[in-house]
Amino acid sequence: MVCGGFACSKNALCALNVVYMYMIILGLVFIFQFGISCSCLAINRSKQTDVINASWWVMSNKTRDELERSFDCCGLFNLTTLYQQDYAFCTAMCKSRSSTCQMCGEKFLKHSDKALKILGGVGLFFSFTEILGVWLAMRFRNQKDPRANPSAFL
Repeated sequence: MVCGGFACSKNALCALNVVYMYMIILGLVFIFQFGISCSCLAINRSKQTDVINASWWVMSNKTRDELERSFDCCGLFNLTTLYQQDYAFCTAMCKSRSSTCQMCGEKFLKHSDKALKILGGVGLFFSFTEILGVWLAMRFRNQKDPRANPSAFL
């Protein structure tokens, strides 16, 4: 009995099954990672604004204060009257230096846009190297034994 040109032993069959599972796992990881990477690159500024806006109002006041202090900004976006309340309770250093502070929403958008582009690019790079791994595993899975008889089938 022959397994891809090699004599079938228990160890050879186990090795072939491991390579096959490796191909399946890499294929699934590729699909997932490719989808996430494309999503990171495709998200537009208005969707980022929606996500930032939704998460800002879910945060606790302590978390908002920490973000305002670390980013040196006050409030999220000047879209509602809630901005005036946020600005009134802001403890960032920019408020003591000048009469106006930059809005946190603009800083968050700039930072998230840059991060999403980097993550999407790196994710695409590694997802295509995973496809290379799948191709190599498929290519060398059924490789013939060079010591075997060349006229033998597989």
